[in-house]
Amino acid sequence: MLKAHRRTSIVGCLLLLAAAAPARVAMADPAPADPSPARPIVLHAARLLEVDTGRLVAPAEILIKGERIAAVGSAVPHPSGATVIDLGDTTLLPGLIDVHVHLFLHPGSEDLQTVEESVPQRTLLAMLAARDDLMAGFTAERDMGTEGAGSADTAVRDAINAGLYPGPRLRICGNAIDILGGHEDANRFNPEQHVLSNATYANNADELIAAMRQQHKEGADFTKIYQTGKDDLRDGTLHTPFQYTAAQLKAAVDEAARLGGSVAVHAMGEPGTLYAAQAGVASIDHATQLSGETMRIMKEKKIPAVPTFAVFEYFAHQPGPGAERELAQLDYKIKEFKKQIAAGVPFAVGSDVGPFAHGTQAREFRLMVKYGMTPLAVLQADLLNGARLLGWSGQIGELKPGYYADIVAVPGSPLDDISAVERVSFVMKGGMVEKPRRDAVTAP
Repeated sequence: MLKAHRRTSIVGCLLLLAAAAPARVAMADPAPADPSPARPIVLHAARLLEVDTGRLVAPAEILIKGERIAAVGSAVPHPSGATVIDLGDTTLLPGLIDVHVHLFLHPGSEDLQTVEESVPQRTLLAMLAARDDLMAGFTAERDMGTEGAGSADTAVRDAINAGLYPGPRLRICGNAIDILGGHEDANRFNPEQHVLSNATYANNADELIAAMRQQHKEGADFTKIYQTGKDDLRDGTLHTPFQYTAAQLKAAVDEAARLGGSVAVHAMGEPGTLYAAQAGVASIDHATQLSGETMRIMKEKKIPAVPTFAVFEYFAHQPGPGAERELAQLDYKIKEFKKQIAAGVPFAVGSDVGPFAHGTQAREFRLMVKYGMTPLAVLQADLLNGARLLGWSGQIGELKPGYYADIVAVPGSPLDDISAVERVSFVMKGGMVEKPRRDAVTAP
């Protein structure tokens, strides 16, 4: 990934893409395709996780036909001509899900990269980021805003869907939406320079709906709204102004439903988090401070909180004058998270990766366990709630017949050591091996 203030030319990015793209890019070759159906694949491993029950099946086999799972169990049929891949002492899991990523960000100064780097350059870097996330085992993601690159994420999603480049299944939103002077506006720059906001302006319900319709026209799957900011920790309590009322957010939620999508909010604390819950948003991301009433509504409406500990930890350990403030916010967040667990708030797993390196975000699982959840609860939050949040329940998130063959292998058992998800050795997406395990035994 890029370091702070370092620029990469468009030509350099094209060379990086050409060098980094795996063999599957050959799908664009004009040679006629083999008209015969793909050979069935049987994956064999020491274990697999039944996500809904928490049961480990040992030994484990999965039969894949085309892009779907055909059979799962300790032993499955081995059709004539099937390719058998023995993954050894690993546990098979559904492909991991990250419901809060920023493909258009990389480590370094966020404000400067969004100003200095062109949208084409950022789009090429986003393709590399998508590949890195897939190689880390994330087969489905929700991109939570291009940070000023508009609808460029539509091109990234469509290129992946067309098989032109490897990456996760994506839900995308284009720019996030913000009020004038809000959380992601260019507030610290010289006004005479007319630096653009990293979000799309909408100051009332009518403007929210107009912005959503434009983004839907440009390919957005859902809407991301900044609901709180700027954040301030005073006397041990988080203070953060809200940006939209409950009624304004409800108008956005209703419009999203009409368009077949949903609304996710960046919301750190009260009363903005309460207004978001009252409006019935799909998720409350960051969710550092939730009142008792907010947690009650979230539990009742099954609105997941997305803690994003990984990005908080990252900034808390960066050198500089803001480190002490960031560490204090992380400590506050941990205490509030324990209250949310006790209250029965549902969770989904999102890392906010982008400010830190893509492909490293599985640390989010370890942090959620460290701060109070069991490994199984975190995996279920990720795979079951994540699939539901992305609108792919019954398609991804479990190893069951009929589901997409999005499958990863990790060493040992993640129920004993959740950090196993940080060491994914095999990745399959839609029946295609994206990352082969080096020591796997493959037989025709």
